Amino acid sequence: YMNLQIKAKNIELTEEIKEYAQKKMDALEKYLGDFPVINADFEVEKTTNHHQKGELYRAELNLSVPQELLRVEKTGVDIHEAIDSVRDHMEIVINKYREKRKGL
Repeated sequence: YMNLQIKAKNIELTEEIKEYAQKKMDALEKYLGDFPVINADFEVEKTTNHHQKGELYRAELNLSVPQELLRVEKTGVDIHEAIDSVRDHMEIVINKYREKRKGL
């Protein structure tokens, strides 16, 4: 499974959030295929900045893979939505990376 370094800002990093993030990010590994993940940093944050409707949650994933850093940052009205958005978008980023590496 992916060795995820999880950090939190302005939010308590509960076991539930950790497990949810880990499970979602582990699902990305199958898209990477043979490409190793050198480092995986995941950050969740609760932010009220520039948002009139109250709280917004931000999730960010930085994956170090050979010759590249894949980064996705998303926000959502709840933490799970933000994590899901990161996972869905990172899948696209990984597939683009694989296509690019295949062509080399």
